[in-house]
Amino acid sequence: MVSLFKENVKIAFSSIRTQLLRTVLTVFIIAIGIWALVGILTVVSALENTLNSNFASMGSNTFNINQYEFTTRNQGSGEAEKINPIISYPEAKAYKDKYDYPLTHTSLSFVATSTAEVKFENEKSDPEITIVGVDEFFTTNSGIEITDGRNFNTFDITNNAYVCLVGSDFVNRGLLKDINPIDKILTVRGAKFKVIGVLKEQGSTFGNNEDLRILIPIQVARSIFSAPNINYTVSTMVDDKEMLEKAVDHATLTMRQIRKLNPVEENNFGISRSDDLVQRIAEMTGVLSISAWVIGIITILGSSIALMNIMIVSVTERTREIGVRKSLGAKKSTIAWQFFVETLIIGQFGGILGIILGTLTGYFIALGLEFDFVIPWSAMMAAVITTFIVAVVSGSYPALKASKLDPIEALRYE
Repeated sequence: MVSLFKENVKIAFSSIRTQLLRTVLTVFIIAIGIWALVGILTVVSALENTLNSNFASMGSNTFNINQYEFTTRNQGSGEAEKINPIISYPEAKAYKDKYDYPLTHTSLSFVATSTAEVKFENEKSDPEITIVGVDEFFTTNSGIEITDGRNFNTFDITNNAYVCLVGSDFVNRGLLKDINPIDKILTVRGAKFKVIGVLKEQGSTFGNNEDLRILIPIQVARSIFSAPNINYTVSTMVDDKEMLEKAVDHATLTMRQIRKLNPVEENNFGISRSDDLVQRIAEMTGVLSISAWVIGIITILGSSIALMNIMIVSVTERTREIGVRKSLGAKKSTIAWQFFVETLIIGQFGGILGIILGTLTGYFIALGLEFDFVIPWSAMMAAVITTFIVAVVSGSYPALKASKLDPIEALRYE
């Protein structure tokens, strides 16, 4: 059996060499379908990995109070779109003071600016630094780690200390490169801040570099940066995940009291749990994966038809060869296996080429969109299985046709 298989492989490669151009075109047609499938699945995997890492870092026991629910609002439905008020500082502060659910920590923060220029001694940065006003619980609730120095403490926040935490880019390639950043003085809008800690590298999301930011105490940020209608972020972490549901209910009641909503009025704010965000991300990427499969299968369907066609043509062209082999004692199964193995080899060549092209395409797209690239093992496995199925389906009929040829008629064929 093994020797017969080896012989069929040799014959298959010999036939491929004699029809090289046709084989190359067929391989490329198959590769296009696998290319589309693997490429899209690779980008989807990178997107899912990026979003999951960003949201899941908050932990599954954190929830945020937002201006709106984390849902897609219908457009053009004929209904007037509900406009919720922003989360103002007085409301955010009132919530933090009133919310007294046990074993919880509430953080307030806001983005003061994303175009700040920062100075260190005689050097200054490009005006692309993000300044965030935070409190002592911000890093914990956001899942951000401190790699050097220390975090803010209650004294820093309540006394409006001019201290700051800097992103990793300041140390790796920015103003504080190759020096110990702790206790160095950075100047922002004329205010001098002492560096007390360095944030762990987080990378970029949708073009926003999380490592090019500076965290400063929230009241200091409010005094330096003033803008109308600032929307504050309110984040609460529950120490015991089992208490999360009740904590969210208590938060909803507290925020309704602050907004003075009567019992019949709907919430004019949203509460988003971090585990809900991860689940919604999984749903969205699942839709993208299904779309990738639909596109890939349509393309691969065309590839399988092309492969079947080339093998039928090959059987017709090699009718006399089949007649000679049968007259020398070759069985129907031997002839069938010869053409079937040939189809499998062409299909796998197309699959391998498609996997390489798809992975490279996905990598460069992920690189351009600043997603966290992951090797798409599941997509590769799906591609291998798909090309095998395509080869089996496309090769069965030509192989069967070749095995049923009458040897006498085949020898007459010119």
